Amino acid sequence: MTKLPQRKSPRLKGYDYSSEGMYFVTICTYQRDLIFGDVVDGEMELDKLGKIVQWHWFDLPSHFPSVDLDMMVVMPNHIHGIVAINHYTDVNVGMRSIASAKYKLH
Repeated sequence: MTKLPQRKSPRLKGYDYSSEGMYFVTICTYQRDLIFGDVVDGEMELDKLGKIVQWHWFDLPSHFPSVDLDMMVVMPNHIHGIVAINHYTDVNVGMRSIASAKYKLH
């Protein structure tokens, strides 16, 4: 397996990324596999997985009311999007809330 070059984290040290604000997010596929579709004549054509990713992106606010979405794009091996955390009423915004929302017992 070819080792990908490591880069410096773009995260700001000490910054609370669960606080209100707009965030540019990039999510890459495992090993940068091209699984979301293809670029044909300069246009992205989503395949089944790409459409699933796009659908789930736009569904995020129904699970996290303090999240608003802006622009997003699905590429063959990654997505880019802008997320806004607003109306800071959900004290569990962030990775901990995603994990707990998945496994929350009622």
